[in-house]
Amino acid sequence: MDQRIVQFIAALRASGIRVSLAESADAFLAIEQTGVRDRDVFRTSLRTTLIKDNTDVPRFEQLFPLFFQAADAPPPMNNPSENLTEEEAQMISEALRQYTEQIRQMLQKMLEGKPLTRDELRRLESQVNLSRMKDLRNQQWLSNKMEQALQFRAVQQALKDLMRMLAEMGLNQQKLDELQEMMAANQQAMKEQIQKYVGQRLAENLSEQTRREPLDDLFNRPFSALSEEEMQSLRREIKRLAAALRTRMALRLKRARSGQLDVKGTLRSNLKHGNVPIQLKHRDRVLKPKLVVLCDLSTSMRHCSELMLSMIYAIQDQISKTHAFAYIDDLKYISAYFDGRQPYEAVEEILNDMPSGYYNTDLGHSLENFTHSFMDTVDYRTTLIVVGDARNNYNDPRLEVFRDIAHRSRSTIWLNPEANTSWGYGDSDMLKYAPLCSRIFQVSNLSQLTVAIDSLLLQH
Repeated sequence: MDQRIVQFIAALRASGIRVSLAESADAFLAIEQTGVRDRDVFRTSLRTTLIKDNTDVPRFEQLFPLFFQAADAPPPMNNPSENLTEEEAQMISEALRQYTEQIRQMLQKMLEGKPLTRDELRRLESQVNLSRMKDLRNQQWLSNKMEQALQFRAVQQALKDLMRMLAEMGLNQQKLDELQEMMAANQQAMKEQIQKYVGQRLAENLSEQTRREPLDDLFNRPFSALSEEEMQSLRREIKRLAAALRTRMALRLKRARSGQLDVKGTLRSNLKHGNVPIQLKHRDRVLKPKLVVLCDLSTSMRHCSELMLSMIYAIQDQISKTHAFAYIDDLKYISAYFDGRQPYEAVEEILNDMPSGYYNTDLGHSLENFTHSFMDTVDYRTTLIVVGDARNNYNDPRLEVFRDIAHRSRSTIWLNPEANTSWGYGDSDMLKYAPLCSRIFQVSNLSQLTVAIDSLLLQH
């Protein structure tokens, strides 16, 4: 059982759920106390010690039965042959002779109530290449492939034909109905046996999966070099990084609220004491930042902008207000996408609504659209954040427009994945925008992006 729990924890981790060594130890300690006889108590003990976030519960519930149901336990099946007379059995045996070997064997199994053997399941596993599969979403597809290998559709048709032949041979209708019902139920039990076996093998494969790269290396991998699998890993890490940043911001806000003495407030509150300052008042400084974020969603910038937006909206409770915009060659207001959605879901929908483009970025045109329609989102309390490489495809950068927006805001931060040695070359306008910015951060990977967000928000 201990080895099975270790495999289960490995599968949870491989599916994106963070489980620390301490939490694994807690799980074993809990099982030592509660035992494994009561399945519900056992499941609750594991879920309580291993799962920290409610969004991870569905994956836990999906994996749990795949690890903690007996893999070799045969499904409950009927044995209709027990109720046959010698004459009826001989009649069926004669009718089965017309079928091919494989069809005849399957019908015989259904007649005798025998499940698929372990060897038969392993042969099917080899035929569909199950040992190389790790994605649980393939469970139904692989189960269907196994059923096809067993010619289940042909067997179903053969069962109908068999019943017709037995009727012609004189088997009474009541016996026919019972026989057909029980054999069909046995075939359904085989289907469930196959699906269960496929799910368990996929889960075991998942538990044996090793990460190709240490997480620290992945954090420092340039966005432009990320595979889709690696990007998925970073999406899962955003939740943890945002939780740590949210905690630091909340603590800073709590401390700041009792920082500076409010002289006027103290005098007013102590009029009843003859202006003797018995009760001190402190200024309640509202430090939550107000943000306007402009994100380049062209192909070269999508990973960076997606992770930036995910981080910002994951810590939204520590931000006064965020107005988010996306642009390629035109501007789109995207804050509404985040209402009632998880950040990754909102970003995915935004990306679907804004098809990628390699050579059509036009920040200047997007800035002009911003001034016409959204200038009221910027005031002296606003931090303007631009996420982009400042490559405008030789279009007009509209510096005067950017200058107006920057002057209106409290500060202007630019997050650029390119090093400053690349600024000004080709179609880069970064050297023109740079003097109008309060700060510029290079954010070519998640480590740099996290440092940038941490810095600009905690020092707000």
